[in-house]
Amino acid sequence: MNGDIEEQRISEDSETASEEAAGTQSHDPTVPEALAAFMRTGWRDEDADLPLAPVAERAAERRARLASLFPGERLVLPGGGYQVRSNDTDYRFRVDTAHVYYCGNQTSDATLVLEDGEAVLYARPRSGRESDEFFRDRQYGALWAGKRPSARELASSLGIEVRPIGELEAALARPGKTRVHRGVSADVDRLVSADEGRDSELSRVASEQRLIKDAWEIDELQRACDATTLGFTDAVAEWDRVLEFGERWIEGTFFRRARAMGNDLGYDSIVAGGSHATTLHWIDNTGPITPGELVLLDMGVEGHHLYTADVTRTLPVDGRFTPLQRELYELVLQAQDAGIAAVAPGTPFADVHLAAMTVLAHGLADLGLLPVSAEEALEPDSLLYRRWTLHGTSHMLGLDVHDCAQAAPESYAKGDLAAGMVLTVEPGLYFQADDLLVPQELRGIGIRIEDDVLVTDTGAHNLSAALPRAADDVEAWMQANRG
Repeated sequence: MNGDIEEQRISEDSETASEEAAGTQSHDPTVPEALAAFMRTGWRDEDADLPLAPVAERAAERRARLASLFPGERLVLPGGGYQVRSNDTDYRFRVDTAHVYYCGNQTSDATLVLEDGEAVLYARPRSGRESDEFFRDRQYGALWAGKRPSARELASSLGIEVRPIGELEAALARPGKTRVHRGVSADVDRLVSADEGRDSELSRVASEQRLIKDAWEIDELQRACDATTLGFTDAVAEWDRVLEFGERWIEGTFFRRARAMGNDLGYDSIVAGGSHATTLHWIDNTGPITPGELVLLDMGVEGHHLYTADVTRTLPVDGRFTPLQRELYELVLQAQDAGIAAVAPGTPFADVHLAAMTVLAHGLADLGLLPVSAEEALEPDSLLYRRWTLHGTSHMLGLDVHDCAQAAPESYAKGDLAAGMVLTVEPGLYFQADDLLVPQELRGIGIRIEDDVLVTDTGAHNLSAALPRAADDVEAWMQANRG
């Protein structure tokens, strides 16, 4: 029998094979020309009649605003490509935020070019049946990775001219002042000589234009928050399994809710039981959920238009806070309330943090932990209270969980809030398990409460308010939903 197998292998290898297709691997079987020719025949390949996407008109307005700031220049915004996870396996593709903001496209290997008031999307459409790509290429072949939209389908759904990605190099080689949103596509970066000043200015403006959300974007963020609320509730409803399997059960339950609704995650979920909560970005999610302790859940659904929620709740594993847990929890809640109360148009962004930290500093002083007074600890040249608070209270939220990151300081971190901005308010207290400056009973306790807050014309609106925050309400919610 082994001889028969060897004879068959030699026979196959000796047959005339078609030209190696891009995207194949060394372990893929040889494709004889006869099979390749057979595979290229007998297929129906029709374009779908797609309606204009909800974001298309808004994206056109955004492009016009962006182009108006750089008259006579060519602006290049790549969407990015696949990133290898392990050998021939890629991470799930997520398009670059600036790219999707200005055109709505979510396919890989596409680049938006704005020039002389015109916009062109250079895209890699689905593989045709005249080549082997559609049945051999692991990244782009329809039979491997699914059917990509055609150029016509992209154009009709996005309301933009679409040209083959192969024409991009020639388009960028034409004379003219060019700015590139860099760091997204190494291939695109290589096509245009870098000018750090011009390119960084484009990235800055692209971030700043996302600071103010329109009504449609706010609705998308509200949908993400509502789906996130369902995910938190699902986790509590399966509490018996949570106690059995630990942190990973909550992580899986939340992800299941996101995917069941056609969504994804805005970031890796943080499911931190007990002392894991003192690690700010605990994403291993491998520990137990232990009665008598707290569990910190920082999780957010990303909707199919890519707007994400970012919500944190700290829950008592037993469904009831102990007196000490409640005391600490209510201190963090008071700090969050102070931060939310500070949110209003015209308020400096930094004032939200200061309001929350003032409460926490005084609370830490009352606990006898500060070596100086609360007022001294709050001085810019001291900030000793931060040993137990660690992070900032707020960041912008939108298409990225930490949105608008390239905005100039005077527009963001050192700027004022304005109606239409959406930011998190998320103070926390973290007492490390090995911190000898706190009493034993505090060590290993981490508490954070986080909500997504819209700046309105008159103040603030909490988009994630459906999830209870007050200690009594958290206990009642867990009692009503706990499985």
